[in-house]
Amino acid sequence: MAKGTGGGVRQAADFVDRCTCLVAAAAAEGRALQPGELVALRALAASAGERGVALEDLISSWLTAAWEPCQESLDAASGRHLTDRRQMPLAWQMVREATVALARGYEAGHQEAIRREEAMRREFVDDLLDGRTDLGQLAERADRFSLRLVGPYTVAAARATAPFRAGDAATRHVEEGMAASFSVRDVFITSKEGLLVCVSPTAETGVSRAFARHVGMSGVKAHQVAVSRSRPGPSGIVRSYQEARGTLDLAERLELGAPLVDAADLLVFQVLGRDRAAITDLVATVLGPLEQARGGPTPLLGTLRAYCATGCVSTATARRLGISVRTVTYRLGRIRQLTGYDPTDADQRYTLQTAALGARLLGWPAEPLERAD
Repeated sequence: MAKGTGGGVRQAADFVDRCTCLVAAAAAEGRALQPGELVALRALAASAGERGVALEDLISSWLTAAWEPCQESLDAASGRHLTDRRQMPLAWQMVREATVALARGYEAGHQEAIRREEAMRREFVDDLLDGRTDLGQLAERADRFSLRLVGPYTVAAARATAPFRAGDAATRHVEEGMAASFSVRDVFITSKEGLLVCVSPTAETGVSRAFARHVGMSGVKAHQVAVSRSRPGPSGIVRSYQEARGTLDLAERLELGAPLVDAADLLVFQVLGRDRAAITDLVATVLGPLEQARGGPTPLLGTLRAYCATGCVSTATARRLGISVRTVTYRLGRIRQLTGYDPTDADQRYTLQTAALGARLLGWPAEPLERAD
C-alpha cells in the first residue's frame, strides 16, 4: 500500500477525533462498545474511504490516539492506572473491536468509491459513444481519466445471446480481466445498447484480441466481437463505434461464425451495401435467371460461392460441398447457360462473384428482391 501523505494524515486525524470520543465514552463507563457505536465507527471509516483517505493513515492515527483517552477515562473511573491487569482486557477489547470496525467500514467505503468511479467512467464512455455531448464538456471530463481525445482510438464491440448489462457477471468478468492485463487509463469498457464496448488507444496493441478472449471466457453464449478501424478524435471514436456495431450486424447477415471479425475485412460488403438499389438491380439482372433452374437457384448459387472460395478449383469445391466433381462441372455449366456469364472465365467470374456477394447481403434467394421502378 502506498504511504500516506501529510494531507491524508490530517484528514485521518479528523475522523479519528470522532472515533476516540465514542471509545472514551465507553471506557469511562467501564463497558464494551455497543452495536450502535460499532456501526457509527464503521460509518466514519466508510466516509474516510470514500474521500480517499489511505487506510494506513487511518489505522495509524487511530492506534496512536486510541490509548490516551482509554487510559484517562479508565483512570478517572477506577482510580487505578491501566497497569492493573484487571482493566487491561477491557481496554484492548475496545481497541480491537474499534479497529476491526474501522477496517470493515473503510473497506465498504473504499469499494463504494470504486463503484462510483466505475459508474462515472461508464457514463463518460457512454456519452462519448453517443456523439451528442458537447466536445468541451467531454474534454474536461476526459482529463479526469487521463484520456487524450485526439486519439487515434479503436473500438471493439461484443454481442451475445443475452444483452450485456452494467454490473452483470459477464461484464464484471471482462472488466476485471482487462484491468489485470492493461492499465485502466488505457482501456475503457461500457455496456451500450446490449453490447459490451471496449475503447482503447490504437497504440495499445493486443487489446481487441484480449477483449475477445475475455468475452469468450465470461460464460456468455453465441458471442461475437467486431473490431473497428482506427480513427482519431471524439468524432472518430463515435464513427468507430458505429462501424463496430454495423460490422456485427453485417456478420450476422452474412452468417459469419468467427468469434472475432475485423471491420476492414468486410469493407467490400459495406461498399456494396451503400447503394441498395444498385446491388438489387445487379443481383436481379445477373443471378435472377437462376430461378429458372430445376430445384431453384440455391444449389447453383451455393456451388458458385464455393467455387470462388476455393480458388476456382473444381475438386476442392466438390470436397467442400460433399458432391462429385462431375456435379460441380454440370452446375457451373448451368450457371453459364442461364446467366450468360461463365464462372471459369476470370472477367465474367468477377461479375458473378460480386452479384453473389450482393445476394448474400440482400438475403436472396430466401428474401425476394424489391427492385426500384
